Amino acid sequence: MSERQYAAHVGLSRGAIQKAKAAGRLVLHADGSIDADASDARRAALTDPSKQRKDAPRPSMKPVPDTALSAVGDTLRENGLATPAVGGGATFLQAKTANEVLKAQERRLRLQKMKGEHVDRPRATALVFRLARQERDAWVNWPARVAAQMAVQMGIEPHRMQKVLEAHVRDHLSELADLRPEFR
Repeated sequence: MSERQYAAHVGLSRGAIQKAKAAGRLVLHADGSIDADASDARRAALTDPSKQRKDAPRPSMKPVPDTALSAVGDTLRENGLATPAVGGGATFLQAKTANEVLKAQERRLRLQKMKGEHVDRPRATALVFRLARQERDAWVNWPARVAAQMAVQMGIEPHRMQKVLEAHVRDHLSELADLRPEFR
């Protein structure tokens, strides 16, 4: 078929057929004419459903796995957008919206990393651990530094004061050891 004949066959303009030909969505014979049946199949497989005409016959679609549908619903729900009905599949527009939302989130994270605003979880965990260890070491050494001064002020034996302070500080530190930071 010629471009004009194929355009009439599918109900599109000749310009649309020329664009499809340039994009490789048509199957051509050696002489440059269009193989109508093969081109119809290729166009149906390669053309974005949102760009297809509403009156064009739709090819039968393969079912979408439930995990993909639930992922689309989760993404839309997390971002406050309309979610597909329970039991009903997601529309192409909803899936496309979810994909665009995910791409925008990914770009935002990449930009935050470039600006230095994004904190790496393992690095933050290591920093918190190091700071907690420094804090613990400072508290463990504190009774030895202040026990003598406190004992003089209170009029008691310095060694006894240091032992009492160490016991209380260690009890308090053991309570603090149960705290676990969570980075979400």
